[in-house]
Amino acid sequence: MRILIALALFIPTYAQWPQFGGPHGNFIVDGKGIASTWPAGGPKELWKRVVGEGYSGVVVDNDVLYTMYSRDREEVVIAMDAGTGKTRWEYAYDKSGPRMDLSQGAGPHSTPVVLGDRVYTIGIRARMHAFDKKTGKLVWHKELYKDFPGSTEFDRGYAVSPIVYKGTIIVKLGGPNHAIVALSPKDGSLLWKSLSYENAPATPIVVHAGAKDVLITQFAADVVALNPINGELLWSYPHKTDYGLNITQPLWGSDNVVVVTSAYSGGARGLQLDGDARNPKELWNHNRLRVHFTTALRIGGYVYGSSGDFGPSPITCVEVKTGRVMWQDRTFSKGNLVKAGDKVILLDEDGTLALLTLAPEGMKVHGKVEQVALKNAWTPPTLAGTTLLVRDRKHLVAFDLK
Repeated sequence: MRILIALALFIPTYAQWPQFGGPHGNFIVDGKGIASTWPAGGPKELWKRVVGEGYSGVVVDNDVLYTMYSRDREEVVIAMDAGTGKTRWEYAYDKSGPRMDLSQGAGPHSTPVVLGDRVYTIGIRARMHAFDKKTGKLVWHKELYKDFPGSTEFDRGYAVSPIVYKGTIIVKLGGPNHAIVALSPKDGSLLWKSLSYENAPATPIVVHAGAKDVLITQFAADVVALNPINGELLWSYPHKTDYGLNITQPLWGSDNVVVVTSAYSGGARGLQLDGDARNPKELWNHNRLRVHFTTALRIGGYVYGSSGDFGPSPITCVEVKTGRVMWQDRTFSKGNLVKAGDKVILLDEDGTLALLTLAPEGMKVHGKVEQVALKNAWTPPTLAGTTLLVRDRKHLVAFDLK
């Protein structure tokens, strides 16, 4: 009995990170058990392994990790043991097709999603697969661009991550009358389709407005709100960039203010909604906050994100109600942010990992370690319990943040 108890103390537990953005889709978790500072050498490395090319995020289901990578002319879906990083199963399929601009990486870009006993993925050609999450057996697949003709095809590859809402899988495609769709997880059949917009890479998010759930997302020139049950359009508001590249998710708070931010001259704007999450009223807009493709955070009455298209991208703090820029800090290069309790974890594109406090008064660094990842570390980190998973274009590393 004593032996069993001792062993149990060393068995790691992994909170759910089932989709892009984690449990709530907003890169915010409770951070229970996270250390408040790091030693000089950074957090303890648990394991490290080579993974193929790709920016697909890592999702966690109990003791299994799922992500995707490229291998020559194939895309590969991989399941790994969370405690060791060892492969449990893989499934490879052909990714060939018309020529794309893959100068910034071969992809895949989309993050898997776990629902029930299955895991769902979408590759750069919008080839969607459903697998038995334990065995890797293929359950069904769809050619989304063929099934929904006229969908927006990104020249760098499909980039939107599927999300789950009450037993449905929601996918953005762009195109006529099917810019966004809900699919059955059982067989991929269509449950509803809605809108006619050119697509953008931003992944949708479902928020709670009073007693209602509202899906908010960005297309190429508009931010829209839908009823996630049936796809009914609640409202739309113009938010245009030079190339239609609205990439960062909208940011939401209990005050019913939505903040959207984009690079490529898109800038940022704050939209105040009424109690029914309708009738958006613009509070402010400016070009001082231009989040390119990294994650941003809504913490209380403020938004934080790396602002900049190319070149310097200082972490910027903006007041939600007024748009006032509180401060900018150039300590780090462009980076992804994850909030864990009262701390924030940053992974910048140069491979620097840091533990921060972000507040309207400024930024405080509680720990920093450089070169934990290779340059172009563009995949947002995953935090499952006290285990942090960091991916660059070749490796996956697990750190212990206890």
